[in-house]
Amino acid sequence: MQFCNNERRIKMNTKNTTKNKSNHTIIAYSTFAVLFYINRQKIKKNGRCPLMGRISVNAEIAQFSAGIDIDPALWDAKAYRMKGKSRPAAEANRYIEELTERINRYYKQILDEQGYITAELVKNAVSGIGRKKENLLELFREHNEEYAKQVGVTRSWETLGNYTSVYKQTERFLHIHYGVEDMPLRQLELSFIERFDSFLRIEQGFTAHTVSAYTIILRKMVRRAISQGVLNKNPFAAYIPEQPPRKRRHMTQEELEKFMTVPVASKRLCHSRDMFVFATFTGLSYADMCNLSEENIHKGDNGSLWIRINRRKTGVRCDIPLLDIPRQIMDKYAPERKGGKLFNMITLPRLAVNLNKVAKLCGLEKRVTYHQSRHNFATLVTLSKGVPLETVSQMMGHKCFRTTQIYAKLTRQKVNEDMKKLSERIGGKYKLPVQSNNKNE
Repeated sequence: MQFCNNERRIKMNTKNTTKNKSNHTIIAYSTFAVLFYINRQKIKKNGRCPLMGRISVNAEIAQFSAGIDIDPALWDAKAYRMKGKSRPAAEANRYIEELTERINRYYKQILDEQGYITAELVKNAVSGIGRKKENLLELFREHNEEYAKQVGVTRSWETLGNYTSVYKQTERFLHIHYGVEDMPLRQLELSFIERFDSFLRIEQGFTAHTVSAYTIILRKMVRRAISQGVLNKNPFAAYIPEQPPRKRRHMTQEELEKFMTVPVASKRLCHSRDMFVFATFTGLSYADMCNLSEENIHKGDNGSLWIRINRRKTGVRCDIPLLDIPRQIMDKYAPERKGGKLFNMITLPRLAVNLNKVAKLCGLEKRVTYHQSRHNFATLVTLSKGVPLETVSQMMGHKCFRTTQIYAKLTRQKVNEDMKKLSERIGGKYKLPVQSNNKNE
């Protein structure tokens, strides 16, 4: 193949300085050249030819595709450019210049970091093979692409959605406050995440807990850059998000009774309430409710029914006895089952809307969320009725008791009952000494 008639060539002579075993300085010169040409032997259906590149370092050569197609009729073999001032020609010429600058930058970067250079190393950097991501969003995309490949195996769609949301907010933040499409990782400073924090709180109107969750993901990207050697230190190390203590809330016994008994005419609202009540008496999360199938229902030796399921979040197996109320709900929706699933679950946002409509019907002023059902199970249904913490932890699928303690805020009723039992056990066993009236003693 002939290159000389339609190539764009850039030559560089670089000096590599090293030392031999005798500690004498050795100076070696490397010849670096980049050639661009169009492959006229591969004409595509649209009549265009692929733009190719060839990198040479000393006697080594590596060829690569430039990633664009060129109209051969507009290619100027002498000027190594597209002819004319049309928009396609201008865009192609600008692309060639930008690609040339990138290749030169990769060449210098590899030489500085590794002390030696080959044509294959430069080609791999251009192709993105083994090249460290230097920009924030570029690194973010790499992470999300890797994460997406694990969804359904060791990762979930919900968490991928969280990463995608943070990526979009970061992209918007860079565009509004910095006027750039991406930010070099080495330019990140403490002020960046502080401004990002303010952007989320004030301009986006996010709650403190959402801001904390978003900045945690952003800081994870920085730790990834450190692990890859792009950054030497964490620019966000001194950042501490302002966050009020998280309050774990559950309904009171009176509120739960109102919620369960208020008349509801709408079938869809009734369905949402039934799913909430089922979770209140089983402790199942929304994801586990969606996965709950007939295979998860087991009969005990005494004829009792149990739910046996591995929690999607932790993978811990849960064995939950089916009380009378969830059994009634399960039987109620048995005729509507599809594909073996016990319930036809609606989306979580729609479920939240419906639950708050039911709460309004029974006069509850505070916001009701589906996740509140797990708090109800831990506090109202189990702990306040004397179920040991270890048993509750197992049924909820927690890996440690500390998580259960966070969910299960002990009610005053539980404390009173425990102290009453304690008083009954130790009553009469302890007595104060009788004080003597003898003044001489």
